[in-house]
Amino acid sequence: MADEHQIKLEYESARFLQSLFGHDEKELRYLEESAQVRIVTRDGWLVARGSEEGCGLVQDVFSDLEEARRNGGELTTRDFRTSVDLANQGGSGVSALSKIQLVGARGRKSVVARTPHQLEYLTAMAENDVVFGLGPAGTGKTYLAVAMALDLLRKKEISRVILTRPAVEAGEALGFLPGDMRDKVAPYLRPLYDAIDDMLGFDEGAKRLEDGTIEIAPLAYMRGRTLSRAFVILDEAQNTTREQMFMALTRLGEGSRCVITGDSSQIDLKEQGISGLLEAEKALQGVEGVAFNHFDTSDVVRHPVVGRIISAYEGFRSE
Repeated sequence: MADEHQIKLEYESARFLQSLFGHDEKELRYLEESAQVRIVTRDGWLVARGSEEGCGLVQDVFSDLEEARRNGGELTTRDFRTSVDLANQGGSGVSALSKIQLVGARGRKSVVARTPHQLEYLTAMAENDVVFGLGPAGTGKTYLAVAMALDLLRKKEISRVILTRPAVEAGEALGFLPGDMRDKVAPYLRPLYDAIDDMLGFDEGAKRLEDGTIEIAPLAYMRGRTLSRAFVILDEAQNTTREQMFMALTRLGEGSRCVITGDSSQIDLKEQGISGLLEAEKALQGVEGVAFNHFDTSDVVRHPVVGRIISAYEGFRSE
């Protein structure tokens, strides 16, 4: 066709080129469909043929991915698709998402945002004293908050991290569970332990928990305390009562920060109207030093099917 355009992109090795699309050549079909082009790749080069606009999109995507890769990022197939989607929207690419890099454990790669909303969330945590991360499961709300807390702890900007969540009785009364109070609430706090282990490794995580620089406790343990130079993360905040939320927010002492995560569509309280998260969303709008960040299904960073499942349920339940 007379109006068909072609671009050729060349790199130093086939391995480097493959790293730009997560070493899965099938992912190029996603870009072909999005840009309406045909792509051929071999050795260290790639050729795209199609409309001028489509070829320009391919150029933008690979320029973005190359910048992210050369800045030290390990790219996944999800990163590749995110770059395609962002290029289609005319927004910043995945290279911009690594603007904030949180220090990981020794031998582990840095934690960076995977979506624009995650980058906004990290920026909000860096700039505000109290941050709300609101949205569905799997969007990285808690994981990124833990990563920010551990990064600040390693930099000695805070002296301890406190992770807490309400222990709502989801169908099984705590009084009938075996063990002492810590044993009884352990199932509710397991996601927080998992995040610590993932970022620090079991040995360092256990050491930090043992010496008290990281504390994981049910929300009821916060009453009557003043927390100075601490990073407090209140997880599953949709299940706090109004009194619990107010109590948690007023525990902050000098040099402390607080991140509250939750999903107002997943309230397990018997009376949904009493959720402390719902009240806080309304009461704290416009307060200096308080930021609200909202996530949606496009931010789900678990298996891709999870986002589709959440969207399907939302559509079904809204009918």
